[in-house]
Amino acid sequence: MDKLSALNRFKVSCPFLQRTKTSTLRTLCTSASTRFPSLSQLTERATRCPVMGPALRVRSKELIAGYASVAGSSDVEKIHQANGVNVREGASVDMCPHASAARAAARMAQDLAAAAKSSEAQKAKAVGCPYHAAVDAGATEAQSATAAANQEAVPKQRTGFDYEKFYVQELDKKHKDASYRYFNNINRLAAKFPTAHTAKPTDEVQVWCANDYLGMGNNPVVLETMHRTLDKYGHGAGGTRNIAGNGAMHLGLEAELANLHRKEAALVFSSCYVANDATLTTLGSKLPGCVIFSDVMNHASMIQGIRHSRTEKVIFKHNDMTDLEAKLASYPKETPKIIAFESVYSMCGSIGPIREICDLAEKYGALTFLDEVHAVGLYGPRGAGVAEHLDYDLHKAAGQSGTAIPGTVMDRVDIITGTLGKAYGAVGGYIAGSVDFVDMVRSYAPGFIFTTSLPPATVAGARASIAYQKNYLGDRQLKQKNVRDVKHAFKKIDIPVVPGPSHIVPVLVGDAALAKAASDRLLAEHNIYVQSINYPTVARGEERLRITVTPGHTREQMDRLVSAVDQVFTQLGINRLSDWRRLGGRAGVGAPGSTDEVAPIWTDEQVGLSDGTVPPTLHDGQKGIVDHAAVIAARSRFNVLLGPVSPHIVAQRPPEQAVVPVPDRVKATAALRMATGGARIKVAEEVAPAMPTPISVAA
Repeated sequence: MDKLSALNRFKVSCPFLQRTKTSTLRTLCTSASTRFPSLSQLTERATRCPVMGPALRVRSKELIAGYASVAGSSDVEKIHQANGVNVREGASVDMCPHASAARAAARMAQDLAAAAKSSEAQKAKAVGCPYHAAVDAGATEAQSATAAANQEAVPKQRTGFDYEKFYVQELDKKHKDASYRYFNNINRLAAKFPTAHTAKPTDEVQVWCANDYLGMGNNPVVLETMHRTLDKYGHGAGGTRNIAGNGAMHLGLEAELANLHRKEAALVFSSCYVANDATLTTLGSKLPGCVIFSDVMNHASMIQGIRHSRTEKVIFKHNDMTDLEAKLASYPKETPKIIAFESVYSMCGSIGPIREICDLAEKYGALTFLDEVHAVGLYGPRGAGVAEHLDYDLHKAAGQSGTAIPGTVMDRVDIITGTLGKAYGAVGGYIAGSVDFVDMVRSYAPGFIFTTSLPPATVAGARASIAYQKNYLGDRQLKQKNVRDVKHAFKKIDIPVVPGPSHIVPVLVGDAALAKAASDRLLAEHNIYVQSINYPTVARGEERLRITVTPGHTREQMDRLVSAVDQVFTQLGINRLSDWRRLGGRAGVGAPGSTDEVAPIWTDEQVGLSDGTVPPTLHDGQKGIVDHAAVIAARSRFNVLLGPVSPHIVAQRPPEQAVVPVPDRVKATAALRMATGGARIKVAEEVAPAMPTPISVAA
């Protein structure tokens, strides 16, 4: 039962709950207090309640006393020693799950006590206590000034349609059908991937649902390239692509992408959502009498593009070639057709039958439109996606050449779309195909023409990431190994994973409220962040936790994840694999005659398990490999524009090493101090690039 469902039981006896809207209660339950970050806004209000306030004050004192023994690292060490627990070399007491859970509870108790104390102070002042009146005098003076300013403002008056009421009604619909989306405050830490902090910087959690699949968002050569580009070209692009925003960095990235997919050309967009929408809209509206055939599980961006094209659409069953062929055959071969589908379907982990769809497209005269968003960077010897992976040995033998290999699946696909915002750790999307196709979209697509282009530093970072992954297989191999290990561990404890051959680990829950409760409990009690996936992203009754395993996750983190999911499933009574078998199955889990495991698309030989070349899984305290050859390859892309760099790899620059020229040094120094929050500024005789800290790389 979630928090809101529990509150509904007390509406009869609580006037506040009776008069407060459901949507408001939901917001109060899920929003942190601005004064006490570990408390919800509803809990803070409860401290002012004549019934709940006294009870919460007593409870907060009990919690603080109960958790006082684990308030400091030295106390945790003593507890470990007393119980014969040996902390492994490289680990720290901060990694102890019991200590972190206790500290989180203690922080909440302290905030609860502070909120209660604030409530008591307000009551004391109200009855004339001179001490509390004096303490509050300064605040009252400031508030009176604000109130005077507010009196001058005239409240906005509007007659006619009640817009605010309409907004509330629409939100209530979302709450009632369990499709309302929650947005957690998660801040990923570059130096601690895959760790993040919540709204409170001291509260760190492990992220298990990010789409930065390889951790390239904090790769040193990517950060180095972005810093150097920022120093030379500044922040923004300066305009749209045909008005001041078409720089060498953008053109270089498009050449890199065309080479990656062995296509003639590529075009970069602000996101792959925009790329899919703009391209399908343009093609569908321009091709005379076009019919678009779309897999029923296609992403919303493709669905929107088809809708915006206002052309005829035909939906075919997921990965069902018999259904697709029957529908293709019902149209004349001369009719322009597009088959839109994905390589990796991100919510279930299934993989599209690309080769078979190409066969049908050639037979019935259709274009193939392949979305490789959840595959680029992750499949194939150079990371070009599943289409490349299906001819793994041929593409591996071809090396870094961008020349097409006739007859391969990737060559047969007409249009490939991908993202820079997932495995490559950046932002942006793109299309790749023939020169004329790309030029047509560039010339007609409003989503490309009328928007400011991506910043040069972002574009350069994306290109460095692609170049690095083209030249280093280890991240992809280790990711696949870790995915296998987590899936196997879940199977051993009867956790239901939707079977699939890809890197996605969808843990079936089968109920929207339970999925949200499981996500909340993992975060609150285990410091594990996994977002629940509900309708309309997945069908009703197929709600799940979508887990993404990276090469940066350690063995200990994986063990803690599996243990935490096991505990939460038990606590909430969520169906396990054996339960779904008894119930007849759902979403491919436990169905009669079905297999609970699907062979992964990566073979043991490709992963490096057969010959032992797969990189070892990390342990707590260890850093991932930064490959020397891949770093050199990535840097070489920018020798002309940014100049060569030293053999060392750099990731970040201390703020005190920012440099300004001597002229106007007083103004510049003052401005930089303000911009950097008072950081010490070094004034030099001439502008020179700051020297970042060198980081060693693996040979």
